[in-house]
Amino acid sequence: MKHSIIKTALIALTLWMSASLSLADEPQPQKAKQTNAADKAKAAAKKSKAAPPKVEPVDINSATKEELKKLPGIGDAEADKIIAGRPYLTKAHLQTHNIVSPDVYQALRQLVVAKQKDSKFANDVKK
Repeated sequence: MKHSIIKTALIALTLWMSASLSLADEPQPQKAKQTNAADKAKAAAKKSKAAPPKVEPVDINSATKEELKKLPGIGDAEADKIIAGRPYLTKAHLQTHNIVSPDVYQALRQLVVAKQKDSKFANDVKK
């Protein structure tokens, strides 16, 4: 009896698989059109999402006032405060020394660096 249950299960499985395979072989024009449209949309999205040009980070220790003003949340007053507080050991000093607010710092932290040119920071260089 145990063998007949297994046989029946195998036959059912075989029939189900062959039915699935035969359905997969049949052309489905409507589905193909949808897939084609989806592929075209993906290709168009890839073209429009071409790799953005690499932007070099702004060095807060050497940038001009005009370069600083291009950063998000930085106006004339903030640019003047940044310039007056130079040199910075790290870019985090913009926030810890109350040069910019925490929200502004979060918006620009990926866009700035604090390069060291002075030997005063030679042992503690951080970017």
